[in-house]
Amino acid sequence: MSRAGTEEPLPVVLVGARGHGHWHLANIRRLSGQGRVRLVGVCDLTPLTTTELDGFGPVAQSDDFETLLAATGARIAVLCTPIPTHADLALTAARSGVHLLVEKPPAPSYAEYRRMADGIAAAGVACNIGFQSLGSHAVAAIRDLVREGAIGEPAGIGAAGAWVRDEAYFRRAPWAGRRRLDGTDVLDGVLTNPLAHAVATALALDGSTTAEDVAEVETELFRAHAIESDDTSCVRVTTAHGSRVTVAATLCAETAAEPYVVVHGTHGRITFWYKQDRVLVQRTDHDPEETVHGRTDLLENLADHLTRGTPLYVPPAATGAFMRVLEAIRRAPDPAALPTDAWHTAPGTATTAGGSALRRVVPGIDGLVAAAADTLSLYSELGAAWALPEEARSR
Repeated sequence: MSRAGTEEPLPVVLVGARGHGHWHLANIRRLSGQGRVRLVGVCDLTPLTTTELDGFGPVAQSDDFETLLAATGARIAVLCTPIPTHADLALTAARSGVHLLVEKPPAPSYAEYRRMADGIAAAGVACNIGFQSLGSHAVAAIRDLVREGAIGEPAGIGAAGAWVRDEAYFRRAPWAGRRRLDGTDVLDGVLTNPLAHAVATALALDGSTTAEDVAEVETELFRAHAIESDDTSCVRVTTAHGSRVTVAATLCAETAAEPYVVVHGTHGRITFWYKQDRVLVQRTDHDPEETVHGRTDLLENLADHLTRGTPLYVPPAATGAFMRVLEAIRRAPDPAALPTDAWHTAPGTATTAGGSALRRVVPGIDGLVAAAADTLSLYSELGAAWALPEEARSR
């Protein structure tokens, strides 16, 4: 018997089972064990092996998504495919009456996002966008603290992401590190893909989630790697109600760190390490208080929505503000290459051959990312020489 009593497991098709798709496969396996879902199909150019599918029972495999949906009777499709494919695949599922979990970012442009969201709404199917951090119960808890005045009047939100990625990371797929591929938008940049959660979570804590909530976006986009997209960037969003949200991120950190969002107030601050669901409240005349919160998985939330009417955590409309930021990045000038004296190479992850991959490091970037989140400033305003206009650098 399933956890939900008489509920039958919902049939799921996984689209894109390689790379990050393996995480979704493991998650489907977990929920299958709880009787919530069952894997009925896999759509991938490279079929999964019998070992990878061990314990799932009969699973149909095909690279023809529409045919696979019809043959399996799927009720849910999990899309974990290259960013430019999301809209067309989602609309194919929607036309078949199949509900969706779509990996983030939902689309590589605002126009594609709008096309996908409108088509989903017209078809009447349910959809979660895969910003898993927004399933954290800490998000509601922090909003409650701010609303109750725990840190005084809100004074802006900052987010910081200092990650390390080897040069090989940008060769993981033909679209990796690209802004465009064969004339099609991709937008595989630090703020729009690997650290997109920092942007979406900061906006959510501000209560600015819809497209109409964004008034202005300032961008500073840079790259240390020999790529087309950005790997070291920051944005500052001015919202429709006048608040400021600044997000700074890099894939060229000196030391990898947990990304976080900090909510500033006139009498304190709340820091949220969103991958850990960990919250630290620091306020005037109080001892620091740290709590760890639960999290609702977004596929489980989608299943609960279909069987029990539970509200969705991340429907497409709740990512409109994020997509306005992505669109500003898309429309911005191509990321500026950092001067060669602004970065150096360092050993990366050990390889299976016993050697070491290389990574590019921007000295001082860890402190700049943290300072941007603390002060809501852009890199240029913090005095980073490589972020200043060319005429200012030559003075």
